[in-house]
Amino acid sequence: MTLQDIGQTIARTRKRKKITQASLATSLGMSRATVSGIENGTVSEIGIRKVLSVCAALGLELVAQEKPRRPTLQQLMKEQSDA
Repeated sequence: MTLQDIGQTIARTRKRKKITQASLATSLGMSRATVSGIENGTVSEIGIRKVLSVCAALGLELVAQEKPRRPTLQQLMKEQSDA
């Protein structure tokens, strides 16, 4: 998941809950421009605490997980022979 994906999820959820960027920003003590930048993925530097605060305010959970590894050729060949 990219920062842009996270921003789109935040924007969708905010709109679904009928909350404006301005009111969300005010409730969190940040600027509307910051909320807009998070939603659009245009903020070059954003602290994780701000993103977590926005997510929490909207009832979202930010989760970190290990990237799945691509299978090796040997693993694919073994799977094919086991089938």
